[in-house]
Amino acid sequence: MARRVHQPLENQEFDFILGMAEGPVLAYFVGTWPKALEPCRAMDALVAEAAEEYGPRLTAVRTDMTRCPGPTRRFEVAGAPTVVLVKEGAAVASHAGAMSRAELREFLEAHL
Repeated sequence: MARRVHQPLENQEFDFILGMAEGPVLAYFVGTWPKALEPCRAMDALVAEAAEEYGPRLTAVRTDMTRCPGPTRRFEVAGAPTVVLVKEGAAVASHAGAMSRAELREFLEAHL
């Protein structure tokens, strides 16, 4: 069974998920404007695969930049898609732009 990718609808829900996570959080920021849709949709499947592959070692959170502007500002996300690896509430690594499956795996392995 695939591990669920959390999708907070507001800032407080994002913060709750971050606080309840046991271990690192892959915060995946998406945009809903036309130029962001295609690369964000491509990343959706990769983030879901990572959530399943890394199981209990990682919590994945898909965050709409418009609905959750607080985390977007806090982690200085300027564009979508962007992934931010968060440990103990602090960003330890980030990557702006779409990634391949191999690039995402390499990113996670380097920082988990």
